[in-house]
Amino acid sequence: MARRCDITGKGPLVGYNVSHANNKTKKRQLPNLRSVKITLEDGTTKRIKVAASTLRTMRKRAAQATEA
Repeated sequence: MARRCDITGKGPLVGYNVSHANNKTKKRQLPNLRSVKITLEDGTTKRIKVAASTLRTMRKRAAQATEA
């Protein structure tokens, strides 16, 4: 399975660790994925992988929608 958010498509980033002596070694920064159950329209549940930042945004927008 790919390390990718099912909603936003966020995936791993590639960069370098740079030492004081300017030696460069490759590194991967992986997204903070969480496994979440969602309920589909037909009543079944499905487990998807969602980035933590996406969950925060979704909860924020849901709170704003109930407020207005």
